[in-house]
Amino acid sequence: MIRLLWALSAHARYYLRRYMPTNIALDAIRTRRGLKWGIPGMLLAIPYFLAANYCITLIEEGRPGWLNLLVLLFCWNALKFLIMGPVSVVLLVRARVQEAVARHRTSGLPKTTSPTSVAVSRVLVARDQCVSFLDPGVLPGIMVSDMDH
Repeated sequence: MIRLLWALSAHARYYLRRYMPTNIALDAIRTRRGLKWGIPGMLLAIPYFLAANYCITLIEEGRPGWLNLLVLLFCWNALKFLIMGPVSVVLLVRARVQEAVARHRTSGLPKTTSPTSVAVSRVLVARDQCVSFLDPGVLPGIMVSDMDH
């Protein structure tokens, strides 16, 4: 029974994640290219809060109670966008720091376009860093004198 409930909730989550517009927009914001849209995306919370306010007004005038579900849905979507703004700033800062570190690490590498030569250069840089910590003379199977060229 629990396994069935687990499977149903997993399928429901997949469906909502894949096809609901707010989830699609938030997934796009979470990509590296979309992180810059987190703060402007917070503005999308305004129409959701306005729609929730309108539904509350209708409920107070005596309209059907099921509009409370729409109020809940609108508020939930607005909060998702409000929270995504600061989260995207943190993710963007983290991504830029990682890119700067990677750029700094590869700044001493020769400028080539061949993927093989870039990989070899990275191995050489890593090897040079390892050699400085080892006893001068021997690496497993490689002599330090072999690595100088």
